[in-house]
Amino acid sequence: MAKRASTQIPVPTGGGPLRKIICFAVVIALLVIVVKHPAEAAVIARKVAGLVGDVLDGLWSFVQQLG
Repeated sequence: MAKRASTQIPVPTGGGPLRKIICFAVVIALLVIVVKHPAEAAVIARKVAGLVGDVLDGLWSFVQQLG
């Protein structure tokens, strides 16, 4: 009796070369901004961290009020 042919499902492997190039470009751009304008980058980072904190606080408040 012959062996059954196994059906293989393609699994994503983390993206192609275009995705890696875009990620590399974003990282380089962020590094350039931080090196050239560190004070402004720190202010932006603080604002983003505050925004993320506000979103998490709002979600946590919502979950607490559900119960």
